[in-house]
This record gives sequence, C-alpha cells and structure tokens, in this order.
Amino acid sequence: MPPASRSERDRTVQVRRVLLGLLVANVAVVGAKFVIGLGTGSLAVLGDAVHSSVDAMNNVLGLAVITIAARAPDEDHPYGHTKFETLGALAIVIFLSISGFEVVKGAVARLLGGPVTLDISDLQVGVILGTLAVNTAVARYEARRGVELDSDLLLADAAHTRADVYVTLGVLASVLLSRAGWGFADPIVALAVAGVVVVVAWGIVARSVPVLVDQHAVPARAIRSVAEGVDGVASAYAIRSRGSRGHAFAELTIAVDRSATVESAHRIADDVELRLQEQLRLHEVLVHIEPC
Repeated sequence: MPPASRSERDRTVQVRRVLLGLLVANVAVVGAKFVIGLGTGSLAVLGDAVHSSVDAMNNVLGLAVITIAARAPDEDHPYGHTKFETLGALAIVIFLSISGFEVVKGAVARLLGGPVTLDISDLQVGVILGTLAVNTAVARYEARRGVELDSDLLLADAAHTRADVYVTLGVLASVLLSRAGWGFADPIVALAVAGVVVVVAWGIVARSVPVLVDQHAVPARAIRSVAEGVDGVASAYAIRSRGSRGHAFAELTIAVDRSATVESAHRIADDVELRLQEQLRLHEVLVHIEPC
C-alpha cells in the first residue's frame, strides 16, 4: 500500500497542534470551574465543570485517535484509517452520556432535598465570566479549523464546546439567582445543562453514524452531473460513494463512444476523476469504462 501523502501528514500535524492547544485551554477552564463549584457548593457549576472536563478528555482521546487515523492504507485497511477519527467523535457521546447522567442525578437529589442558597463572591462570578470568554473563543477557533482541515473529530468537539458556552451562561444566571435567594434555580439550571448534553450528543451521533454505515458521502446526482459534463462521456451510472467529509471515495461507470481508442477512453476517465476531485472534493475516484 502507498505511504500517506504529504498533505495527509501535514493535516495530521495541524489537527494535533489544534488539539494540544485546546487541551491546555480546557484544563484551565475545568480547574477554575471545579474550584468555584466546590467552594460554593453550586451543583450547576459542578455540573458545568464535569461537562467541561469532557472537553479535556476529548482532546486526549483525539490526540490518540488522530495518530491512528493518519496511518497509511494497508492490507487490512485498504481505504485508510480515517474512520477511527469518526469512531473517536462517536466516543464523545459516551462521555457526554456519563456527565449528563451525573448532572441529572444530582439535580433531582437537590430538588427533593429542598432549596439551597449559594454564597458566591463577585470574584468567583468574574472567574465564571472568564471561562465563558475562553469557551467562546475555543469553540469558534475549533469549528473554523475543523472545517479547514475536514476533521470530524474537531467539528464534533467544537459542537460540544459550543454547548459549554450556553451551559455556562445558564450557570451564571443560576448562581446569581441563587445568591439572591432563589434556591431552586441551581438544580433547575442543572437539569437544563443535561438537556443541552442530550442535544449535543444527538448531533454527534447524527453526523457520525452515516459515515460508519457507509451512507453515500456525495449524492449520486451530483457525481452524475459533474461526470456527464466531461467531453466524451455519454452517460454516468452505477454510482457509489462512501467515507467522511474531506475523505470520501467514489466509484462510477461512464459510457463512451464504442469507436474510441483505449488511450482516448482512459484520457476521458482521467478527466472525470480530476473533475470530481476538484469540484466535489473527493479523495479518490474509481472510474469504469463501458462502450455506448
């Protein structure tokens, strides 16, 4: 099997750098939230800390997964190892489920036990605002780099980090209300945090499962339209595609004039491959040739 291309190696290096930077930022955010949560006894803040800790675990997982996903195709994995990256994105759902369950359990216990007034200082509120700013910047940066690098893992983690932004906003509101005497605000917001976790988890599943079960990566009509736009192609059919964003494979059959020479027919097939790779961002295209 051929070694990984330079562009693929460069992509892996860039994704790894993004994950390392995010890991540092997420560890700082988690530490700040845990300190405030434990110091004030706020269930919502602790739930937010657990939720944010998943980001750090995701980064560690991502560093391991991206190393495997970057391996060149081999005899056992002729299409490469990029699905390991998608599996890593799906594994995030497991972490989200665990954190969501813990938040719900704690919130129910707090509601049954009665309201608790939190004692939180202005400095602690300021720290929460600081984590909010960090989460917002991280989410935007990671989403942008995920699109640029065609990384399912970065996009999935960016979705989770975006959820952190909304969760932290809710937590900030809950601690302020609790400080004002609204004791039930903390567990209620904690339940809302769990709801956000469910939505984020479902979004990741909806993105990852189609890749793992080989749902078409590109609509057949789009591939047909591009292929039939190449001079010499009478029609395109038996179209299939699979893979993930930025690493999709396609296979199709084109009909050419039966009087065409072998050389000219292969030239047409090469043009189809090139056009599909350029216009539809396909990683690899296999074209079969049949006479009209």
